[in-house]
Amino acid sequence: MALNLPPLYAILDPAEIQGRAPGWALEQLLAGGVQMLQLRVKALAPRDFCALARRARAETRRAGCRLIVNDRIDIALACDADGVHLGQEDLPLAAGRKLLGSKIVGISTHDLEQAKEAERNGADYIGFGPLFGSATKATGYTARGLEMLKQIRSAVKIPIVAIGGINEANVQQVWQAGADSAAIISYILRAQDIAAQTRAIVALGQARRGAETSP
Repeated sequence: MALNLPPLYAILDPAEIQGRAPGWALEQLLAGGVQMLQLRVKALAPRDFCALARRARAETRRAGCRLIVNDRIDIALACDADGVHLGQEDLPLAAGRKLLGSKIVGISTHDLEQAKEAERNGADYIGFGPLFGSATKATGYTARGLEMLKQIRSAVKIPIVAIGGINEANVQQVWQAGADSAAIISYILRAQDIAAQTRAIVALGQARRGAETSP
């Protein structure tokens, strides 16, 4: 069965919350209505990452939100996350699938060939970007743009999560170009009111889904 992604794919990265507590940011995202949350941690010790992941698992479960862990399959397994997201330089997809079984495995892609390879190898979804550039990560890739997103959408059947420079002003274009979900980091996490910013994006996504399903 194809994975059904919500319009917003939220990412909690403690490096982007401007010194505020990760647990507080987690609560704000969930209060804003996120249904899928990736935990992306680059700078914490493994013990602290694991503690945050376990808290995130408990709170996302209560909220009915799926939890994905970025990069770290061991942390994903330790906290019983719903899945993992792997980059091009991380453990190969086949190895990740062997460890995770039927859990969700997403793969970062940056061009058409990487997207098709991820689908062939059994990814549940692909991340694609940086769509408009990135304020949170040195990817080594130039902005991919909406036209390339459209090409990817025509070439693969699995869900696409677009990422990179997405905000409230351009997210509708991202969905219209074929992304099933929009990953948003800095625009939400750097907001003074994270819950309100999240709620605004969620509302746009719900309105779009409602329009798509109306007769």
